[in-house]
Amino acid sequence: MINKNELKLLEDGLDTLATGFADLPEFTPGFDTNAIAAVITEVAERMQNNYPYFHPQYAGQMLKPPHPVARIAYAMSLWVNPNNHALDGGRASSAMEKECIVELGAMFDWQDPLGHLTGGGTMANLEALWVAGRLHPDKRIIGSEQAHYTHSRISEVLRIPYSAVPVRVDGRMDVDAVERQLQQGDVGTVVVTMGSTGLGAVDPLAEILALRSKYDFRIHADAAYGGYFRLAGKLSNETRQAFVDMNAVDSIVIDPHKHGLQPYGCGCVMFKDAAVGKFYKHDSPYTYFSSGDLHLGEITLECSRPGASAVALWATQRLLPLHEGGEFAANLDSSLSAARDLHAKLVASDHFVPLMAPQLDIVVYAVKAPTTTQSSERASKLFENAFKHGLHLALMELPMSLAGHWLPDIDRDAETITCLRSVLMKPEHEQWTDRIIELLEDCVA
Repeated sequence: MINKNELKLLEDGLDTLATGFADLPEFTPGFDTNAIAAVITEVAERMQNNYPYFHPQYAGQMLKPPHPVARIAYAMSLWVNPNNHALDGGRASSAMEKECIVELGAMFDWQDPLGHLTGGGTMANLEALWVAGRLHPDKRIIGSEQAHYTHSRISEVLRIPYSAVPVRVDGRMDVDAVERQLQQGDVGTVVVTMGSTGLGAVDPLAEILALRSKYDFRIHADAAYGGYFRLAGKLSNETRQAFVDMNAVDSIVIDPHKHGLQPYGCGCVMFKDAAVGKFYKHDSPYTYFSSGDLHLGEITLECSRPGASAVALWATQRLLPLHEGGEFAANLDSSLSAARDLHAKLVASDHFVPLMAPQLDIVVYAVKAPTTTQSSERASKLFENAFKHGLHLALMELPMSLAGHWLPDIDRDAETITCLRSVLMKPEHEQWTDRIIELLEDCVA
């Protein structure tokens, strides 16, 4: 869990940082070392009451440990504590943030997009849908039934009508249902999910783009979970094409604090057309006049934002460039391989029925049982039993209209079924699928 070399690297970095302020008069804030030590010990003991998110046997929710370079850079920046609301509050970190946005945009073949970091995907999606609403007032937003629930909630906050459309049995948006909505003439934005957080499904973007030649609407790509897979080499042809086609959408959200190896919270929103920056215009009566350059506070709804997030992301992208075929991309391929391997092992099991083949690194599976209700009960019991054996999973409730395709022989005595879900985000999971399936088989027995 802890590599003491990280602390030495942090210490060396802080020494280098201090040389940049060596011309200032000596000033050392005092604090009670013993009192702080006691509190830190208490904090460490309290923090033990967490699941081991960093370990490969944690295969539950979407929790991926930050890269050491991100942890070190983030911690080091806190000694300055920059605020990326304006150049005045974070000169170096603001420059780093802008460089990060250029690199993230280049991943989707965008040149110098308008964008910035956010506290997470929710805030990033809010900004994207806010701009969409300004461009298409009084028109609806639609997304799939498997899109993240925040889209409907954000739309409610923005007072924009929202409609969910059905998905196919593979979890992807039903394009025929999308067109039926578009034919009504009141849809302004279609949200395509590039990796749903439940199933890891990637919507058929090429087919949605084809509809744009017939109807007038914006396309917002919610790639908070799956965006980085644009670099992966082991995607299916259909999924790969969807990520390639992202260069044609109007806005993109991606979360570096998921597959981007960053601490929480670090989201990102980008717009292909920089002209939408006009909607952010505001007047601040104080402080930020030491530079005439456009500052990040003029293109975001948030005000104060941690410059530490930009520093950590910049350091990570410096160490692991966002290139196809590079080390970063290879780690994504390891997660893809782990998901496919676990899926294959579940197919061969006498106790489980996996649903659709994984499109990314998420595997969803039911426990075999005569009825829907019994399967759900067994899944819940297995979830609890796995926890006792050190294996951490997640539960997911699905409508039988979707899951039933994969469970043709089950007696449907309920409209929904509780399934197990494993998120194999860590590249180390590629070497742990045997252990995971062994624990699953032991727990179900």
